[in-house]
Amino acid sequence: MKPLHIILSVIGGAVAGAAIGLLMAPEKGETTRNKIAQILKDKGICLKKDKMEELVDEIEDQIEKHI
Repeated sequence: MKPLHIILSVIGGAVAGAAIGLLMAPEKGETTRNKIAQILKDKGICLKKDKMEELVDEIEDQIEKHI
């Protein structure tokens, strides 16, 4: 594996882990989505609202598959 792939994998894993952690938190969905969006913005990743909804839905689907 190239070093760049390893770095991107680590960053992707960290973002996914943070998103899953936030999704499992006992807060309203809108609050959780706003927090995920803020974390991504802090990392320099800007997503439109519809793309953010798709990301959250995909993460929720993956969580449901593994429960």
